[in-house]
Amino acid sequence: MSVTTQTKALTVRAVLAHAGAGGVRGPLARLARGAGRFLLALLTRTGAVLLLLALWEVAPRAGLVDRTFLPPLHEVAAAWWDLLESGQLASDARASLARSGAGFGLAVLIAVPLGLLIGWYRWVADALTPVLEVFRNTAALALLPVFVLLLGIGETSKISIVLYACAWPILLNTISAVRTVDPTLLRLARSMDLPTPQLFRKVILPASLPTVFTGIRLSGGVAILVLIAAEMVGAKAGLGYLVNSSQFNFAIPQMYAAIVTVSAIGVTFNQLLLTVERRLTAWRPATGN
Repeated sequence: MSVTTQTKALTVRAVLAHAGAGGVRGPLARLARGAGRFLLALLTRTGAVLLLLALWEVAPRAGLVDRTFLPPLHEVAAAWWDLLESGQLASDARASLARSGAGFGLAVLIAVPLGLLIGWYRWVADALTPVLEVFRNTAALALLPVFVLLLGIGETSKISIVLYACAWPILLNTISAVRTVDPTLLRLARSMDLPTPQLFRKVILPASLPTVFTGIRLSGGVAILVLIAAEMVGAKAGLGYLVNSSQFNFAIPQMYAAIVTVSAIGVTFNQLLLTVERRLTAWRPATGN
């Protein structure tokens, strides 16, 4: 074999060895960096929660609080598992989710179109604003006895109180969103002679969507909280009923298990609404770091 041929063979082997090593190390290094970033983000987001859970477990054991009224976390977890195995937790959660979902859904269907009309048409705002000002400053729970008297203690009163409580954040945010649409966009749309339905569909609604979703997310939390309070007053099923009955029976771990379930449902619902918002507003430029 000539010197030139040997040189070429050695060069090829070196290139292949370098490419093979890089081909192995490159993806592995990127995978390791990605896993490191994921773990760091996970610890950043869950660190405070994990610290709170650890404090919950340690404080009753160390005698910092009376474990009769605040049992350690492992006792609450055991009570939660017992409720789940018995089927009571799932039954009460289904009842609460059905009521809050119905009231929340009706609030979105009613408040968003009404907010668009009030925000766009001045005569509608002039006609409805006095009535809205009276009712929006009245707390939903203050009207709970009225709803019960008028609609009874059945499902209708509970769904109606959730509807009433959820409608205001959605309505007020929708009105504000329509009134703060960029005037330049409106002038451009009018210069194209867009009819009013297309103006709403192509300009006003997309521009208002982020602020509208802020109200929807606020209402998502309100739906759970108001319903739990309503179920404590008059209900035979639901997470609010479970919290109340556990307190009266002095089943403190079961009470905390129900409260934790309510919190988990609220967080999950908020994350679901965030996901929907991101999908519907994917056209917006990203902000922040």
